[in-house]
Amino acid sequence: MYLVDAFREERIDVMHVLMRSHRLATLVTVHDGVPDANHLPLLIDQEPLPNGTLRGHVARANPVWRQAGGQEVLAIFQGPQAYVTPSWYPSKRETGQVVPTWNYAVVHAYGPLIVRDDREWLRALVTRLTDQQEAALPQPWRVNDAPADYLDRMLGAIVGVEIPVNRLVGKWKVSQNRSEADRTGVAEGLAQLDDPQAQAMAGLVAERAANKPPV
Repeated sequence: MYLVDAFREERIDVMHVLMRSHRLATLVTVHDGVPDANHLPLLIDQEPLPNGTLRGHVARANPVWRQAGGQEVLAIFQGPQAYVTPSWYPSKRETGQVVPTWNYAVVHAYGPLIVRDDREWLRALVTRLTDQQEAALPQPWRVNDAPADYLDRMLGAIVGVEIPVNRLVGKWKVSQNRSEADRTGVAEGLAQLDDPQAQAMAGLVAERAANKPPV
């Protein structure tokens, strides 16, 4: 990933927050010289320090766990993103020397893919994942709501994957390279849009401009 110092994010706790808030990762692998990508929710645990461990599962019919087991893989977590129009820059009126851009926050996590073909490990994982996703719902579904024999068949149809993270790369492109006035214009412009992504990005722009940790 191309990364200039202005956009570099090195705080692991900040990157973990994004990874927990945007769990659907793009898992990039290579097989026979050809890149492949799969999309799956991954849970990040902070242990072992400093980078933590990613855990998830794929369909047993998906060849990725056979092809990439033991291979160094890349998991990409995409956070808030939004188009930025030059019309929000006060400098547009002063010089006209502005162009559109796109703001985004993203984390790249690298590590070896370990296959976990263990029924109890999988049950614990899907229980954790389900409980986290269902927690905010008025009538949360529980894994044990499913009949035991059905659940057993479903667990047999998946395989666990674990990635001990050996490197994290964070990029927060949130208008840090603009003047204070332009950053304020971007934050205000994004905040006025009826778009949750744009409003989340407005918060990141304002927080970084104020030298506060992003959330």
